[in-house]
Amino acid sequence: MLSFDDAATRVTAPGEPLEVVEQTISGVTYRVFKHAPPTMREIFATARARGDETFLVYEGERWSFARVMSHVDALGAALVSRYGIKVGDRVALGMRNLPEWVISFAATLSVGAVSVSLNAWWTEKELTYALEDSGASLVLADPERVERMTASAKKLGIPIVAVRTPEGAQLAEGIDRFEDVIELGTPLPMVEMGPENDATILYTSGTTGEPKGAVSTHRAIVQALMAFGCRQMIEMARLGDEAPSGELPQAPPSMILTVPLFHVTGCVPVMLSAFAGGFKLVIMYRWDPDKALQLIERERVTTFVGVPTQSWDLIESPNFHKYDTSSLIAIAGGGAPAPPTLVRRVDEEFSSGRPAIGYGMTETNGYGPGNSGDDYVSHPSSAGRVVPTMELEVRDDDLKAVPAGVQGEIWFKGPMLIRGYWNKPEETSQLFVDGWLRSGDIGHLDEDGYIYVEDRAKDMVLRGGENISSAEVEAAIYEHPSVYEAAVFGVPDPRLGEQVAAAVVLKPGASLTIEELQAHVRSRLAPFKVPSLVTFSTAQLPRGATGKILKRELRSTLYSETADQG
Repeated sequence: MLSFDDAATRVTAPGEPLEVVEQTISGVTYRVFKHAPPTMREIFATARARGDETFLVYEGERWSFARVMSHVDALGAALVSRYGIKVGDRVALGMRNLPEWVISFAATLSVGAVSVSLNAWWTEKELTYALEDSGASLVLADPERVERMTASAKKLGIPIVAVRTPEGAQLAEGIDRFEDVIELGTPLPMVEMGPENDATILYTSGTTGEPKGAVSTHRAIVQALMAFGCRQMIEMARLGDEAPSGELPQAPPSMILTVPLFHVTGCVPVMLSAFAGGFKLVIMYRWDPDKALQLIERERVTTFVGVPTQSWDLIESPNFHKYDTSSLIAIAGGGAPAPPTLVRRVDEEFSSGRPAIGYGMTETNGYGPGNSGDDYVSHPSSAGRVVPTMELEVRDDDLKAVPAGVQGEIWFKGPMLIRGYWNKPEETSQLFVDGWLRSGDIGHLDEDGYIYVEDRAKDMVLRGGENISSAEVEAAIYEHPSVYEAAVFGVPDPRLGEQVAAAVVLKPGASLTIEELQAHVRSRLAPFKVPSLVTFSTAQLPRGATGKILKRELRSTLYSETADQG
């Protein structure tokens, strides 16, 4: 069996489809895939050749590649001719996982516009912020999001295209039905665009509390997709003749979408990888482990990608062994570290599937170090290694790279990185240094190049793969008239990775229950941001010499108390 480095060298050698060369982009030299298509339009166009092969499976619907692309073409034409969308204009997508999300995304990028992914869990206030911040020219949304955004969109003068509108439903002025907008058979308009054109804005929580729009170019997304494919080719090259064909699953490649499309994991590693690779994509509207098991058996799914929480849910389902999961070859996780126990159980419980994990960020288009199979079983606490187009360093406080075994902040460099944050030059300059991106995560490398993520430098909570800004939740808590002081932080959770905890000091003479505080926060923020653990203190929260609240001390105390109670 080839070593990882030898296989990577072979796969990316001169003359190979995945040949890697150096290229200078905006004054920074990166390692890039030489034969990468210039834009995502070319990636989407490859789907046309697949004709009547099944692409999307949603509930009782089956969409062929040809049917999807006919809708992409028609919607792209409508964006340009009906709504006057030009290259660089922002088009917001506000819906749960639906075929129309995929169609809208592909159509938007194909005509040179920028897709703005709206978190479907956001409140009206949060949705309004994103519409204003991005300067969206149009919104495509499902009924629930239409209801939440109608007032804001009208105020901002943004038309809405409503998908899946119930039959007979009356729509307000300024809202069009998806079916009325598209005319099947209309060709996709030709537009002038290139690799450096903006393609997507994905909002990610920031440490300041204000969501930041991470902007990716076409080049960044294409390079990320090719990096995911490169990793698969490296693993195949390592196996060589050692993988007996009789042991390989007979089902054609297919993926199940278990995470939201508005999240980078659902959008790039899953949906766009299926688009680029010509795989069947089985869409789940919302997560349900028993429904997922049914779909894996019925559709002969070969790749499962979700947050580690979902792998736990599958294994812990009382119906797990009632379903045939033998088609699975990979049970992959991302968005949060997986406990070593989960790695072992995945390897033992699934008959054919092997465990895998990817360590990516919104700012890296979901791509980063990866670990799978025997490597993951032997290094269960490591996020793995990177392919040649991504560089990784661990640096100290002086921004100097440290040797293997020494802890520091993890830095990334590669052509798949975002170009920056939308309308936030200061935050962008803090993120990038000479083309390198600082992850905000603390970890170390070993002698073989495996990265181990141990902590976060950013003041964030990572719950079920979602980044939650502590500052944003604290700001909501402080709006309650009874609150004098508050600190929000993450507490370890075996299922979600972390849960949101809050330590609160009330004003003298004030009273407030946990349920009242949670209802207060829920009225302002999405439900997943509401603290599930709340403690009230009569004393000032612990502070350091600079006056900053010592959240690590609070976390340790609260976690110990929770463990003792449990």
